Amino acid sequence: MAQNNKSHPDEFILLGFADYPWLELPLFIILLIIYPMTITGNIAIILVSKLDPRLHSPMYFFLTNLSFLDMCYITSIVPQLLVNLGSSKKTISYLGCVVQLYFFQWMGSTECLLLALMSLDRYMAICRPLHYTIIMNQRTCFLLVSIVWLSAITVVVSQGTVTLQLPLCGISQLDHFLCEIPVLLKIACGEKHAVELMLSVICTFLMAIPLCLILISYICIGQAVLKIKSSEGRKKAFGTCSSHLIVVLLFYGPAISMYLLPPSSIARDQPKFMALFYAVVTPTLNPFIYTLRNKDVKGALGNLIRNIFGSK
Repeated sequence: MAQNNKSHPDEFILLGFADYPWLELPLFIILLIIYPMTITGNIAIILVSKLDPRLHSPMYFFLTNLSFLDMCYITSIVPQLLVNLGSSKKTISYLGCVVQLYFFQWMGSTECLLLALMSLDRYMAICRPLHYTIIMNQRTCFLLVSIVWLSAITVVVSQGTVTLQLPLCGISQLDHFLCEIPVLLKIACGEKHAVELMLSVICTFLMAIPLCLILISYICIGQAVLKIKSSEGRKKAFGTCSSHLIVVLLFYGPAISMYLLPPSSIARDQPKFMALFYAVVTPTLNPFIYTLRNKDVKGALGNLIRNIFGSK
């Protein structure tokens, strides 16, 4: 795929947070704590969604996909980042860089589309309740999720392959802590305007369009909720939607500032901290957002914990 490009180095130096040496040790300790915590939290959500019959609904089917996605997302970054933070040799092999690039971009693209799909599910549940179980059946949900995952990987493979064909002119330093398409474009030489244009178009498709669909869905949801006469019904509807909206804001905010804003408006080190936020902080917070604001998930988690310790 990229092996025809003879100008690529054997390995890259990831500068990461070299300009902030005082930050490396605290960041290493924090990541060492939150990484297993994130994996455990997302596994717990997947388990309770599968084991508790009350959670066998489309909303929790999509939530299990988001939890699995978040585990993959954070795993594509944190182990390599921990190795580099804990070592004086901050390198990654060319093959490792390519794998990380594809995997990271695939997870990010999938999350953009999956969050839009989850908003569609909430729209159908609140605005079309009589048709909800008929339309959002198990087969439809599986088909929609499959389309999301396959669409994302198709886009990323085509985009990443074109980027990796660009000559790098022997440059082996990446001013980042991970391998990302915009980072490799910065060190590429030759004619790359067409690739940059393609990146802008794809990012608009993957972020701006799903975000518009999410906003439209929630405008319709807001109008429908206000028509509910029962205060308990309004509270429950807002409760199920607010968790998803918080996750959308946490993910899309930094991602848009990274990919859709003009490069001239972005500070030099901003991409590092933005990537750290939407690829590490957001997957860590997601399990807590969905458990602390959802009575059904909290109840299912309590039952699971009681069953585990009760059996012992």
